Amino acid sequence: MTHSRRSVLRRGAGLAVAGTTAALAGCSGAANADPEGFDSGYAAFFTLSEWANEVAGDRASFEDPVDVGQLGHGWTPDGTLAADVAATDAFVYLDSPEFSWAQDLAATLERDYDTVAVIDGLDGLEDDLLAWDHSHGGGTGGDDGSGTRDGGGGDGETRYDPHVWVDPVLAGEMVDTIATGLGEADPDNAEAYAANADAYVEELDAIDAAFESIAEDAARDVAVIAGHNSFQYLEARYGFRLHSPVGVSPQNEPTQTEIADTIELVDSAGIEVVLYDRFQSPRLAESIVANSGATAAVPVTPAGGTTREWNEAGYGYLEQMTEINVPAFERALGAQ
Repeated sequence: MTHSRRSVLRRGAGLAVAGTTAALAGCSGAANADPEGFDSGYAAFFTLSEWANEVAGDRASFEDPVDVGQLGHGWTPDGTLAADVAATDAFVYLDSPEFSWAQDLAATLERDYDTVAVIDGLDGLEDDLLAWDHSHGGGTGGDDGSGTRDGGGGDGETRYDPHVWVDPVLAGEMVDTIATGLGEADPDNAEAYAANADAYVEELDAIDAAFESIAEDAARDVAVIAGHNSFQYLEARYGFRLHSPVGVSPQNEPTQTEIADTIELVDSAGIEVVLYDRFQSPRLAESIVANSGATAAVPVTPAGGTTREWNEAGYGYLEQMTEINVPAFERALGAQ
């Protein structure tokens, strides 16, 4: 993989984020107190924080500012976060409008501050992004054959689905990008970061193999998710289809016709398990099960956050994918 490293920039001095200039006025000294050290950072949400910590090992620690039970996209930070990030050595984020708060913070760090390494996990993946079609229904947009999809924005500008991390292959690319960024910011430990990333990618390869097996053994090529679809990248990678009466936007509400069409699909395809997003209500899934031949509503996770239960059990990204998603998709696609 070739990295342009456009996001690992170190220039300027002073930091001013809109609404936090006063809070930052007295903190530039703290950020520069140990210019030779590299031991802390922030990552924009749960998954990036786990990956950054795995790559950093015992050489640095990364904090996730998003509370347990919340997802990083659509989240709003408090007024002190910019100052907190400015006092560390690195900020890992995704350059996606769905994380606009992180984009704003990264842009200011890149422009005005020279001691914080800014690492975009999507760097180098521009050609792998899928458009986010916010319409209702089971479709996920029209694939134009180029690896991206047309018409997601609705305002003349294509918007891309940010849930890249659910694809374990692309997740491996992102982990490598984090390792490259940390290595450029901290060259003395670059080899250790690369080795840690390689070890973690091996675990991601096992998840990839599990989904490959599901796709090969599936009794059907379609499953139903009763909620917004955060799994386009799994569909594209492994060739199955997810039907959603909602679409991809959590703001959409399904019509009675869309729910009826979903129930008809469940019955005609012999689907026994209806999936739902663990971070959303299961009520729609339970309603579809109650009114169809399906027998169970089963949770899946977009792996972009954690619950209190999972946090207490020590579940990270790997556990969410292997303990929650792999068995759920096995059941939903009849691969058991």
